[in-house]
Amino acid sequence: MEKGGMNRPAGEKETPEFRKNNARLRKETLVNIRKLQSKLTKELLSTALFLLLSIAALNNFSFCPSLPGAIRAALGRPPSVKMISAVLLLYVFSAIILILARMMSGSGRYGGVAHVGYLAGFYIFYHFSGKLPENFWAVFAAGATVFGLEIYHLWIYCSEAVENEREVLAFLDGKRGGRE
Repeated sequence: MEKGGMNRPAGEKETPEFRKNNARLRKETLVNIRKLQSKLTKELLSTALFLLLSIAALNNFSFCPSLPGAIRAALGRPPSVKMISAVLLLYVFSAIILILARMMSGSGRYGGVAHVGYLAGFYIFYHFSGKLPENFWAVFAAGATVFGLEIYHLWIYCSEAVENEREVLAFLDGKRGGRE
């Protein structure tokens, strides 16, 4: 190990010059910026999918054919509305806690389409219990809260990461602090 704690290949006595690989580093940095921007776009698409699902649920899924009696009999009786509501409440608090934990840890992970699936399940359970019109706004508010927090988290994370990548680009261009 050399002075300064750097491992260098045998025979190399100089410190590495980052500007020698300027084109490669610039390309990697631009790819990272595009990935960060697409991450936020994917979450926005998940939110749009939730809104489309909510529009369908608002109409009580009238565009879908009803299930035949034999299939309904095989599925059995739907759970009670109180049970569905209790599980919805549990889901919302769990999702919020997970999102807040990811925000605190600085993680760029997100729920995305999984949240749409869970909320679709609640819409469907309320639909089969016959109580969707009375409980639509509860599921919609839960989804809006979860997706709002998720988008806020990703927006903050991606904005900071993109700013860091732009500072790298500025360094590669020889500008100080990325502000010139």
